[in-house]
Amino acid sequence: MSRVAVLISTSLFALILAGCTSTVTRTEVKGDDKVSDAPMDEKSIKKLADTRLELASLYFSRGQFETALSEIKKVIDALPNYGPAYNLRGLIYASLGNTAQAEISFQRALQINPADADTMQNYGWFLCQNRRYAEADVQFEKALVQPNYRGAAMTLRAMGNCQARDDRLADAERSLARSYQLDPSSAATAVNLAEVQYRRGEYERARFYIDRVNKVPAQSNAQTLWLAARIENKLGNLPLAQNLGRQVRDRYPKSPEALAFEQGRYDE
Repeated sequence: MSRVAVLISTSLFALILAGCTSTVTRTEVKGDDKVSDAPMDEKSIKKLADTRLELASLYFSRGQFETALSEIKKVIDALPNYGPAYNLRGLIYASLGNTAQAEISFQRALQINPADADTMQNYGWFLCQNRRYAEADVQFEKALVQPNYRGAAMTLRAMGNCQARDDRLADAERSLARSYQLDPSSAATAVNLAEVQYRRGEYERARFYIDRVNKVPAQSNAQTLWLAARIENKLGNLPLAQNLGRQVRDRYPKSPEALAFEQGRYDE
């Protein structure tokens, strides 16, 4: 069963992934399939529930929230104590702005499996989005100490971004640096770390991380190029800052970053 992880959306860091990206298996399921159509053993019920959960995850990733919830209901009807279904339901309700049902879902998932680090991370990000920062920290820290947890880099990234939202920039830098050490291939972590270092006035260090991102064309975008321009502006390298700004304008003319360049708003 693939992990259902955070689909993070934040105005502070456009490249952040909610944290955690799920792997979705595109499984064809006929609309008239029902768990209760015929007597099934426990293993078969679990297999069909897993298939429906994958399908619900796919619908969720496409923004088809009501359809995803419908599939989740079928899973829960078949397996009332299946924690991953409640975890995904919490993500869907959070995306719909139904905070009460989202919280109920996450808490139910953790009631079923108190050691579920994936749910802890998702619940932590949900709490962060609702500015419940101290509670979010508790969930992130609990996830990180779970034995054999493979999502530590992602959880540290989510925790660092949450700390940055709360203006705890020193803590954010430490968390993001730890995440980068565990997964140096993550462009999202590198951008978020550079952003935090820029806000802390650590321009040389910020340059190091953002340059690593922009050297890979598939990873660079308006945000990463503009951050590089802002860093060079702070370092006094005005020609390079102007050149980077022109790249933003030429490649992404309708972006907010292009407008900021045209208006000379490097310091925002």
